[in-house]
Amino acid sequence: MTNNDILRSVRYMLDLSDAKMVAIFALAGCDVPQTDVHAWLKKDEDAAFRLCPDVLMGYFLNGLIYHRRGKSDDAPTPSVERKMNNTVFLKKLRIAFDLKTTDIPQILQKANFTVSQAEIGAIFRKPDHKNYRECGDQILRNFLKGLTLTLRPGGAKNA
Repeated sequence: MTNNDILRSVRYMLDLSDAKMVAIFALAGCDVPQTDVHAWLKKDEDAAFRLCPDVLMGYFLNGLIYHRRGKSDDAPTPSVERKMNNTVFLKKLRIAFDLKTTDIPQILQKANFTVSQAEIGAIFRKPDHKNYRECGDQILRNFLKGLTLTLRPGGAKNA
């Protein structure tokens, strides 16, 4: 999945305006113009569409963590990844929505997608672990759909 797909999905899921999206970036210490956010949220075939860079997506996800959970002086500031992938997306979204690893199969089930707890556990292992597994597009897409169904019952048509 692309950064833009994630932005569009989270925006719909939480019913965020462009201004609120800019505010979420600002929570992580990143100032982006509303025109950039608007271009990132456009459909891929739109002439005004622009790709959201990985580093800015990292700031957005950190801002989302602060937006959903608040900023704590006790907790370390989350790192801003320079290279994003589905595993990083899933980990950051799990933190932002205060989910346990055991919650993820239930959320996936809401999207009629079945995954074992062992498969989810493999995604959250360190990359050098022998049982580590990358998060695929299908798991992330269905996770976002299930989370949308959880937060906006009856509203996963655009997720």
